[in-house]
Amino acid sequence: MIRRLTELDDEICFSFLKQQPAENLFIIGDIEAYGYEQEFQKVWGEFDESGNLIAVLLKYEENYIPFAAGDFNARGFAEIMLGDPNLGMMSGLKAVTAKIEPHLSNRIKRKRETYYAKCVEITDEGIDASAVCQAGPEDAEQLVELLNSIPEFSDSAITVERKRRGLKDGSSRSFFITEEGKMVSTASTAAENSLSAMVVGVATDRNYKKKGYATQCMVKLCRQLLSEHKELCLFYDNPAAGTIYKRIGFEDIGFWMMYTIEKEMS
Repeated sequence: MIRRLTELDDEICFSFLKQQPAENLFIIGDIEAYGYEQEFQKVWGEFDESGNLIAVLLKYEENYIPFAAGDFNARGFAEIMLGDPNLGMMSGLKAVTAKIEPHLSNRIKRKRETYYAKCVEITDEGIDASAVCQAGPEDAEQLVELLNSIPEFSDSAITVERKRRGLKDGSSRSFFITEEGKMVSTASTAAENSLSAMVVGVATDRNYKKKGYATQCMVKLCRQLLSEHKELCLFYDNPAAGTIYKRIGFEDIGFWMMYTIEKEMS
């Protein structure tokens, strides 16, 4: 049985989601931030015959994120999505979205696949991260300047104002290394919630590469978050970058899929 979830279901919903905090980073964060009763956000749950929650579907604006640990009613979730005239995206773990995909196939315009990895324990404790500083709101301008100087981040939507706001309200944190007074390497979190956080913006100025700076920033970040009992996760496209993350303690947990869904013709 699939039904809408409400605040009354919060305890059972979180008991289900927190079994895999990194996999459910976005669903947990959105529910913590906006709850169950917003017009732009809705949550459905599927229950088995014994009344156990076995799958969750979250709608945030035009994006839908499904999660299930095993078999679930993929057609039922697809029907909910197709009943929304604003449906524009679906994203989630490939193992879950692959079951829904056939029911949406005639509306899928584009899909993108990226590696998804998580860290629950640092494996390289020998790394000295004492040179790494934690950023405050006053460092936002330099952080954005550094990211904008890196080709991979040139099309990023990050702004100084947004960066400063994230550092101020705690939804994001950043770490950096300076050399001769210049910020040369950084790593940040985004989408932080009470159980997990996404690692983003790992970058080093091209003139200061091959010094292990990005690894040091990552290690400092991971140590702090793990000490708060939060799981860390990240996306990566480049297997070479994946090797660096795996040395620190990240493990692949599958692929994250992002589908662009064609709007229904009115």
